[in-house]
Amino acid sequence: MENNKFYSYLRSRITNHNVEKSMRRLLPGLLLLTGICTGCQEPYDHKGRIPLAEVDGIFLYKEEVEAVHTAQQSPSDSIRFVNEYIHNWVEETLLFEKAQSNIPDDGEIEQMVNNYRQALIMHTYQQALIQQQLSDEISEEELTDFYEQNKKLFRLERPLIQGLFIKVPLAAPQLGDVRRWYKTFARDAVEHIEKYSLQNAVTYKYFYDKWLPLSEVLNMLPLEVQDAGTYVNENRHIELKDTAFYYFLNVSDCLLPGEIKPYPYARAEVKDMLLNIKQVEFMKQVKADLYKQAVKQNKIKYYLNTKNEKVDKQH
Repeated sequence: MENNKFYSYLRSRITNHNVEKSMRRLLPGLLLLTGICTGCQEPYDHKGRIPLAEVDGIFLYKEEVEAVHTAQQSPSDSIRFVNEYIHNWVEETLLFEKAQSNIPDDGEIEQMVNNYRQALIMHTYQQALIQQQLSDEISEEELTDFYEQNKKLFRLERPLIQGLFIKVPLAAPQLGDVRRWYKTFARDAVEHIEKYSLQNAVTYKYFYDKWLPLSEVLNMLPLEVQDAGTYVNENRHIELKDTAFYYFLNVSDCLLPGEIKPYPYARAEVKDMLLNIKQVEFMKQVKADLYKQAVKQNKIKYYLNTKNEKVDKQH
């Protein structure tokens, strides 16, 4: 029955290694429940399984509950879980039966189920085939070539910046030096501010060599403007303060929405896109090979529906 198939699927998706140990604590309660079924007038072969509940000839078994039970639960939580699971199963089974009796049996649902099953089987097979036969290793040269040839595909949707950020208490020493250091990219200034941050900074972030989303940086300072991207692009040295801290941000570079993503930032996206293209091409070839083999073995026949006559297609 369809309902039993559903629970079999549920059982196959969830695995618990310590379920048996946990369920032993529940057996007294479960066996009380199974006593309900012992009074059934007609015998039923449960094939060694222990029934916990029945709805109009559909059974829920102890083994099915074991498969979804969390072994780490306390005894009281386990009992509560089992009771709730059985109750929910009964309600859903009743709803399923009611739905079956009220939905016209016109074959549409069965066709949808068959279509989904076919799509699921094909998808599972394709993924297994791709994993076995198609490497996900792509050379750096391939990646950069694809990026250079398809830059228009990699446009920014949000601003990116490179720079340096430091947050210090209001009472921090050498604030004058900090104001001078954070505004320059000079190596000695960076070294000074890095040493200073070890003793005095609440937050220090060096990202002159790395692109970060502007939103990630703005989360670290109290800047409230309507168009943050334009503001930061036009104000590369930003100093703010609140009741407890000074915030210093130096922006060395800024890219706005619509501009091309820099390769280091886009690299993961480039690889995913190139892998997807390779997978599509691989499966296209697999289908073509299957088709050629089927034609060679004379497995394919074509028919004209309008004239209801067979057509032998030449290849």
